[in-house]
Amino acid sequence: MKIAKEDVPVKIDTPVAIARQKTGFGDSTGYGQISGEFFTLSAGTDISPLLEGLKENMCQTPHWGYVLEGKITVLFSDNTRETVTTGDLFYWPPGHTVMAGEDSNFIMFSPQDEHCEVIDHILGKMAVS
Repeated sequence: MKIAKEDVPVKIDTPVAIARQKTGFGDSTGYGQISGEFFTLSAGTDISPLLEGLKENMCQTPHWGYVLEGKITVLFSDNTRETVTTGDLFYWPPGHTVMAGEDSNFIMFSPQDEHCEVIDHILGKMAVS
């Protein structure tokens, strides 16, 4: 699920403050601690090979985030694709991989324990390469 800033409903609108809120934006029930993460991917980066060996060869951690700049295509386990670009909020459910179509910077919030396992797996794959 993705949504552009302009499409997030305005809840507060005053001369000194604007607040937008999209409710129902994913469910974190049962995940425990959340980590805040900054990611930078160069154009053409495809993390799929680094996820090989995980369930479905995909990241099984949900992520909520915001694209600061760039263009990222997400492939989900049901073979659907979605592209997020600069200014989009996103939610990626478990079962996905990502490819950067442009140099990209983005922020993610992820269940800490689950995503640490994925990052450790990626580091292990990189050490073997």
